[in-house]
Amino acid sequence: METSRPEEPARGPAGQPRGQGRGQGRGQVRERIVEAGSALFYAEGVRAVSADKVIAAAGVSKVTFYRHFPTKDDLVVAYLDGLAATERARLEELRSQHPGDAEGTLEALAGALGEVARGDRFRGCAFVNAGAEFADPAHPVRRAVAGHRAWYTSFLAAVARDGGADDPSAAAAELMMLRDGAMVCGDVDDASVVAPRLAAGFAAVLAAHRRG
Repeated sequence: METSRPEEPARGPAGQPRGQGRGQGRGQVRERIVEAGSALFYAEGVRAVSADKVIAAAGVSKVTFYRHFPTKDDLVVAYLDGLAATERARLEELRSQHPGDAEGTLEALAGALGEVARGDRFRGCAFVNAGAEFADPAHPVRRAVAGHRAWYTSFLAAVARDGGADDPSAAAAELMMLRDGAMVCGDVDDASVVAPRLAAGFAAVLAAHRRG
């Protein structure tokens, strides 16, 4: 998608993330590290951000960081997994709002993507960005990216099937390519055109694949 993007964690008056008191549980500390890493990875790129920078942003010790994430790659995967879970829930919600209505689902998706692309700190698709930084398809980060993109494509195939596409898999591949292009456009071109042009492209693909 993204229909969402990482946000910078809320900070207290001294600049530390809110809620970092000693009484925090392990889950809360882990979540704070993930939030700090997510904001930095998305804004600056995965390889440009060191573990030490995340540690400083999260306000934790190195011991605490490595207790939760033995390597930085583990944190990057957690960042992507968190985005994927949020995105999948949002996509399913959009589809549920338009039961059996592929055109309505795709138009809503185009609108959601256009809204995200107009965000002040939007810098493209987090999954495409992360995947571009890791050439080895066997790397855990690339596997996380590939897993989510496979899910996304299967979702689009289901939507295309709702719309009577003769070849839902082929339609989904084309819809996914349009989505990727829209995210690039939103990052480096005029974000205001993303929603209308993507909606038109989605509709054209669906019409071209409709049975009969």
